[in-house]
Amino acid sequence: MKDISTDLLVIGGGATGAGVAWDAALRGYRTVLADSLDLGQGTSGRFHGMLHSGGRYAVKDPRAARECIDENKILRKVATATIEDTGGLFVSTPQDPIEFGDELLQGCRDTGVPIAEIDPAEVLRDEPRLDPRIKRAFTVPDASIDAWKLLNALADGVRARAGTVLTYHRCIAVHRDGDEVTGAMLRDVRSGEEVRVHARFTINAAGAWAGQIADLAGIEGVHIVPGRGIMIAMNHRIVNTVVNRCARPADGDILVPIRTVSVIGTTDVHSDSPDDLTVDQAEVDQMLDAGEVMVPGFRDSRALRVWAGVRPLFEDKKQDEASNRDISRAHALLDHAQRDGVGGFITITGGKLTTFRLMAEEAVNAMCAQLGDDRACTTAKTPLPGSEAGDYYDVGARLRNRERRGELTSPGNELICECELISREKLVTEMESSGTTNLDDIRRALRLAMGPCQGGFCIYRATGLLHAVDGLDNVQANRSLREFLDERWRGSWPILHGDQLRQSRLDDWIYQGLLDVEHLPASDSA
Repeated sequence: MKDISTDLLVIGGGATGAGVAWDAALRGYRTVLADSLDLGQGTSGRFHGMLHSGGRYAVKDPRAARECIDENKILRKVATATIEDTGGLFVSTPQDPIEFGDELLQGCRDTGVPIAEIDPAEVLRDEPRLDPRIKRAFTVPDASIDAWKLLNALADGVRARAGTVLTYHRCIAVHRDGDEVTGAMLRDVRSGEEVRVHARFTINAAGAWAGQIADLAGIEGVHIVPGRGIMIAMNHRIVNTVVNRCARPADGDILVPIRTVSVIGTTDVHSDSPDDLTVDQAEVDQMLDAGEVMVPGFRDSRALRVWAGVRPLFEDKKQDEASNRDISRAHALLDHAQRDGVGGFITITGGKLTTFRLMAEEAVNAMCAQLGDDRACTTAKTPLPGSEAGDYYDVGARLRNRERRGELTSPGNELICECELISREKLVTEMESSGTTNLDDIRRALRLAMGPCQGGFCIYRATGLLHAVDGLDNVQANRSLREFLDERWRGSWPILHGDQLRQSRLDDWIYQGLLDVEHLPASDSA
C-alpha cells in the first residue's frame, strides 16, 4: 500500500475540486486532488457550456445572480483561453410574457448585471435563425466556456506547484482520529492498488456525491438533491450568441454555441441517485420542441448527441420533484467543525461552474481559519496556465494555425480527426504526455471524435496510434476501441433520425461490417 502525506486532500475532480486544489497550491499548501474517474466526468463535464452573466437568476435568485456576474468578470481575466466571448441575449418569443422584460431589466439593475434593451430587428440581422416574431430583446455578458480546457488548466497549475492529481482513484474510506478527520483511503479503480493519504485537512468537493463522502466520514445530514437534466448538441452553430428565452427559468430555454456545435438545455427532474444519467425519450422530444420555439425549423436540424448531467442542489430538508427549480443555485459551505464538531473537514457543494473560483476561495479560507493559518487568496489575479496572454478562445484558431504553418496536407502530420482538426502530431503528443490508454480521456483533452461522425472515421485511426505509441497489445487496444464506441452509442441512439441516423448507419457498416468489432480479440469486460 502506498502512503502519501500532504497538507490538503481534495476529494472531487470537477471544477470546484480542481479550483480548491489550485487555490490551495497558490497559497503554498501541499495538495492532493483525487477523483474516482477522469477530471470533469461528473457535473462539470455534463452541462451546456454557458458562462453565466447572472441574468438568468436576476429575478428569482438575486444572490446567485450577483455571484455569477462577479465571477464572470474575474474569469474573463484569469481563465481567458477557456472562454469564447459570444455575448448573450434574452429574447421574448411569441410564447413568452412580454412584461417579463421589465422584471428582467429591474432584476439585472438590482444585482449589477449589465443589460441593455435593443431593437429585435438588430438581433435578427446578427442571428437570422431566431424566430422573426420576437417581441423584445436584451443583451447581457453571457459567454461559453470549455469545461475540460478549464479543468486541464487548473490541474496543470496544481502540478506546476508540486501538487498531485490522482484520477481514477475512488475514495473508499475517510479516516478519523476521534473528532478530527486525518485523511482518506483511495483505491485505483484500474489496478486495484490502494493509497493511504495522510492529510492535515480534507475538503469534500464531490458535488452530487458530497453526501456519500460525508457519510464515509461519519457525518449525517449532508443532503444533496440530485437534479438530473438532459442537453442536446446540434451538428453546427445554429446561433453564435448565447440565447435565453425572456421568461422565468424553465426547461429548454437556453441555446449555447460551444466550439463547433450548439447545445440546448436543459430539463430539471428530481432523481434519487447522482449516478442517474437516464435519457428519457419524452425529454428529448421536449428539448427539440423547445428549440423550435426559439429557432423555427430547429427540429429539422441535425441532432448530434444527447447526454444527462446531475446538479448538486443542497438543502437542509428533503425536497420533492416539483421544487427542484425553487432550490437556490447558490453554493453551500459546510464547516463540519462548527456544524458537527468534526475538525479538519469541510464540504463545499451546490453552485455553478461559473462560481467555482468563489466557492474554492471560501472553502480554502475556511480551512485556513480552522488551521489558524492566514494565507491570502490570489486566484482572482493569477492567470491559469494558457491564459497568461489574456486572449479569448476563437473557434477558427485550429484551422488558421494549420493554414499558417502550411499543414493542411502535411505529409507525416495528417489530420486524424477532420471534424475537430486534430493532427497526428497533436494526438501522439497527448497520448505520450497523459499516459492514458482510454480514448475517452483523450476525447476530453482534445475533443477527439466530437464532430458529425462521432468517431466513425477517426477512432480506428486513433486506436492504431494508441496501439503504437503506448505499446498496447491487440486485446488492450481492442478493448479501448470498443469501450469508446459503446460510450458514443449511448449518446447517439436516443436522437437518431434523418442525417444523423444515416451517419450512424454508415459508422455501423464500418465497425461491424468491415472491422467486425464485436468479435475482435478483447477481454470480456469490454
